[in-house]
Amino acid sequence: MKQNEAETSLKEGEIVGLHSVQVWQRSDLQQSQADWLADEVPVALVYNGISHVVMMATPKDLEAFALGFSLSEGIIDSPADIFGMDIVPGCDGIEVQIELSSRRFMGLKEQRRAMAGRTGCGVCGVEQLEQIGKPIAPLPFTQTFALNNLDRALHQLNDYQPIGQKTGCTHVAAWIAPEGELSGGCEDVGRHVALDKLLGYRSQQAWRQGAVLVSSRASYEMVQKSAMCGVEILFAVSAATRLAVEVAERSNLTLVGFSKPGRATVYTHPQRLV
Repeated sequence: MKQNEAETSLKEGEIVGLHSVQVWQRSDLQQSQADWLADEVPVALVYNGISHVVMMATPKDLEAFALGFSLSEGIIDSPADIFGMDIVPGCDGIEVQIELSSRRFMGLKEQRRAMAGRTGCGVCGVEQLEQIGKPIAPLPFTQTFALNNLDRALHQLNDYQPIGQKTGCTHVAAWIAPEGELSGGCEDVGRHVALDKLLGYRSQQAWRQGAVLVSSRASYEMVQKSAMCGVEILFAVSAATRLAVEVAERSNLTLVGFSKPGRATVYTHPQRLV
């Protein structure tokens, strides 16, 4: 059973990150009814005892989030650079305590930035404008993808949003195998966090052949995070920004927007698509 299928099989109230509430609809303000909200909590990533970043996130798949964030931000080169990880709930939020190798922790201290992130915001707290863009080694051209298989992946995307199905307020990032089947996916209230979770989960599964599909627009940071983790093809359901296209062009990433059944807009490096 896949990770997300296992979570969906739980009783509704047991799905991690889901909260029951009473609401009133416009059509009947006298009678309340049960509804669901997605949880959004502060999650602090703490490296070797030093808090590095606080992000608002849905409290599920946090180990994958910490791993993916560490990879996509260049804090680690591979999962082997992390020696241990503990999830510690507290009154004010959740700490993910990460034990880095000495070499990687020294590198982190040299380039450390203090961020206080909000949902979906990728640059809150960056100290200097120069820190926004990271140097990215140009990607190789080892992947191809048949666009005829994209529709199959799009039809499966909702299956990886058990919280989104109940609340309508999460994004999802998924890994598409070359034949169009989704190998796995992660959801979150923040699109960047959902992508980090997927990138972390992907590193654990050692998926290499395929592409990333996200349910949101493609911002520059979505492109940057994907390229930092060696992803060569990124499909976004919505549009791409100008800076996202520029970063994709420089990093040799194939960027596709408006990925919907029967439709796709290719912004960069179409040679990977057939």
